[in-house]
Amino acid sequence: MADAVHTIDNLLLQVQKPARYRGNEWNSWHKDHAAADVKMVMAFPDLYEVGMSNHGLKILYESVNSNPGLLMERVFAPAIDMEALLREHGLPLFSLESGTPLHKFDLIGFSLQYELSFSNVVNMLDLSGVSLYSEKRNEPDPLVVGGGPCAFNPEPLAPFFDFFILGESEECLPDLLKLYKDLKQKKLSRKQILLNLSELQGVYVPSFYQPVYNQGKLINLKKIESKAPDSVKKCLVNELDNSLYPVAPVVPYVQTIHDRAVIELFRGCKRGCRFCQAAYIFRPVRFRSREKIIEAAQKQISLTGYEELSLSSLSSTDYPDLESLIDELDRVFSGEQVKCNLPSLRLDSYSVKLAERLHRGKRSNLTFAPEAATERLRQVIKKDITENDIFSALDDALRAGWQGFKLYFMIGLPTEIIEDVEAIVDLCCRIRTFCRNQSKTKIALSVSVSTFVPKAHTPFQWEPQLSLDEITLRQEIIQQGLKKIAGINLSWHDGETSFLEAVFARGDRRLAPVLEKAFKLGCRFDGWSEYFSMSLWHKAFEETSIKGEDYAQRYFNYEDLLPWDHLNCGINRDVLVKEHRKALEQESSYKE
Repeated sequence: MADAVHTIDNLLLQVQKPARYRGNEWNSWHKDHAAADVKMVMAFPDLYEVGMSNHGLKILYESVNSNPGLLMERVFAPAIDMEALLREHGLPLFSLESGTPLHKFDLIGFSLQYELSFSNVVNMLDLSGVSLYSEKRNEPDPLVVGGGPCAFNPEPLAPFFDFFILGESEECLPDLLKLYKDLKQKKLSRKQILLNLSELQGVYVPSFYQPVYNQGKLINLKKIESKAPDSVKKCLVNELDNSLYPVAPVVPYVQTIHDRAVIELFRGCKRGCRFCQAAYIFRPVRFRSREKIIEAAQKQISLTGYEELSLSSLSSTDYPDLESLIDELDRVFSGEQVKCNLPSLRLDSYSVKLAERLHRGKRSNLTFAPEAATERLRQVIKKDITENDIFSALDDALRAGWQGFKLYFMIGLPTEIIEDVEAIVDLCCRIRTFCRNQSKTKIALSVSVSTFVPKAHTPFQWEPQLSLDEITLRQEIIQQGLKKIAGINLSWHDGETSFLEAVFARGDRRLAPVLEKAFKLGCRFDGWSEYFSMSLWHKAFEETSIKGEDYAQRYFNYEDLLPWDHLNCGINRDVLVKEHRKALEQESSYKE
């Protein structure tokens, strides 16, 4: 081990940002491997700066390590320079806390947050020194487990994983690891261990199910182990007040994407925008009590030294009596220079009022997400704001002194027509004029346009994504329209990455060879524009005789078997059908 650590130290002298791989941060756990009953490494398939901003990773890290006998360390996707050195020297990927090779752990757990990280997952598995495919792993090899939002349709990754955990795992993961310890002590085989684990709520073992296809269509998912559940029900934390919360999260030595203390106000979202997967997979809504929020905030600030506190949730302004909570936080941190913020604001005057209080005289940009520019389309997607709401909120913000706004829109939404796209240009033009008329100072206006990606377990899971040509057409309409308007900064998501995201969001196990091929061709960090190469992905699809369009652009019927139908997010399929029909009925009502 000493020689390996010495070699790693030498490698760190040759890479950018060596602190990504060193560990030893404030509040990091360092437990004795020899004394641990179960050793797990949590793998985040993106750079350290991104992964260390993930709140779920912080929760799991503390929930496992706070249990005697259980050990969890961390590893992140190595940057391109570090990967090259690891391969050049024949070294396996290693954990931050102890420099232990990943294949020495009992379990390797991947946080699956985003479909465009899938190539990094395969790359990290390869660097870890374990076989890519679960069926080729031997008894001493670690079990590979995945969790996070993408676990609600993990089928493209299924052949690479031993099992997945659906839902919120901060309570069930420690229990699972304790059961694993008992099973390992009984010297059970990998298959026997997986059979026992599959009896736990939330545990999905892909090898116990065999997909059946007919003429390229999934028609059945045969259960090949009788003990495996017909439907895997997600794990759920029933009461947030009684669940563990990371009051002493690891404080990085390098700047991360979100470098601040975070308090989760509640889980779930009562809004239910029909395109939003998080709004459905995190149901029901559960609030954390005011007392627990204050207690956690005080501890986290004192144990990290942060001067910024984020009051985080999918729609933070929906927390009951949020104003009085902010008043209380102000009293608690009076004189400590701690600034609170709300990462998600609704487009209404109440949100502007809260933002005004939180910024305490400093007016940075305000971000709002109308998503669609016509009232018809906003009602189709269940975004319950009117144009009057938009301009009233802007008026309040301008009166309060804000000088910059960022607006988020989405193209390719179900039932969208070209007039809806042109309306984005029109609305932005009118917003620009309104701001100029209402303010004596120069107003900065940024517009960001993303592309609709149909996601599993949402009312729009049956809907196709637009073709790349149609995406490009809509982007050009907005680009040409807005470039005539001075003072608007436009950005948009690349259509090709949105296409790839849709392919894997709706994919099945036949995509695993595509992922392997893409990884071998050099695909890495596909969510980063500087690394993404659609030409390599085209080659991967071509060499595996798979058409990505068959996944991204297919319209599913209600009677079709979806690749994720055996995974239960807690919402009845009939509810999603009802919401989908409501969206289409809303479209019809406007046509009549």
